[in-house]
Amino acid sequence: MGKFVTKTGNNGQYYFNLAAGNDQVILSSEGYTTPAARQNGIDSVKKNAGDDACYDKLTVSSGKFYFNLKATNG
Repeated sequence: MGKFVTKTGNNGQYYFNLAAGNDQVILSSEGYTTPAARQNGIDSVKKNAGDDACYDKLTVSSGKFYFNLKATNG
């Protein structure tokens, strides 16, 4: 089961990572100005991550896959 790991950057911004059951980071957030805003970001991921319309499935030139989760506000 995955888990959200929160941290504060050296720049004072608040971040989170989503780690898979093996602790591999599968998603990293943008920086947020407050812990409450970071929590809103986590809640949004929980709500929307299963919706195919909320992310782009992409491939880098090496053939590896990645995704870009899109915020509901664009």
